[in-house]
Amino acid sequence: MIKLAQKKKEEKEDTLKGTLASVMILGVFLIVSWFSVYALFLSR
Repeated sequence: MIKLAQKKKEEKEDTLKGTLASVMILGVFLIVSWFSVYALFLSR
Protein backbone atom coordinates (compact mmCIF):
# COMPACT_ATOMS: atom_id res chain seq x y z
CA MET A 1 0.00 0.00 0.00
CA ILE A 2 2.78 2.43 0.90
CA LYS A 3 4.72 1.63 -2.26
CA LEU A 4 1.61 2.32 -4.36
CA ALA A 5 1.18 5.75 -2.73
CA GLN A 6 4.86 6.58 -3.32
CA LYS A 7 4.59 5.51 -6.96
CA LYS A 8 1.54 7.73 -7.50
CA LYS A 9 3.36 10.66 -5.89
CA GLU A 10 6.39 10.17 -8.16
CA GLU A 11 4.15 9.97 -11.25
CA LYS A 12 2.39 13.17 -10.19
CA GLU A 13 5.72 14.98 -9.73
CA ASP A 14 6.88 13.82 -13.16
CA THR A 15 3.65 15.10 -14.68
CA LEU A 16 4.08 18.46 -12.96
CA LYS A 17 7.67 18.74 -14.20
CA GLY A 18 6.48 18.05 -17.74
CA THR A 19 3.73 20.62 -17.37
CA LEU A 20 6.19 23.22 -16.12
CA ALA A 21 8.52 22.55 -19.05
CA SER A 22 5.63 22.85 -21.53
CA VAL A 23 4.43 26.12 -20.02
CA MET A 24 7.96 27.56 -20.00
CA ILE A 25 8.48 26.64 -23.68
CA LEU A 26 5.11 28.18 -24.58
CA GLY A 27 5.95 31.34 -22.61
CA VAL A 28 9.32 31.73 -24.31
CA PHE A 29 7.68 31.25 -27.71
CA LEU A 30 5.06 33.93 -26.95
CA ILE A 31 7.67 36.42 -25.70
CA VAL A 32 9.91 35.87 -28.73
CA SER A 33 6.98 36.23 -31.12
CA TRP A 34 5.78 39.45 -29.42
CA PHE A 35 9.26 41.00 -29.59
CA SER A 36 9.59 39.93 -33.23
CA VAL A 37 6.33 41.64 -34.16
CA TYR A 38 7.32 44.73 -32.13
CA ALA A 39 10.71 44.89 -33.89
CA LEU A 40 8.94 44.60 -37.24
CA PHE A 41 6.59 47.42 -36.19
CA LEU A 42 9.51 49.67 -35.20
CA SER A 43 11.40 49.02 -38.42
CA ARG A 44 8.54 50.26 -40.61
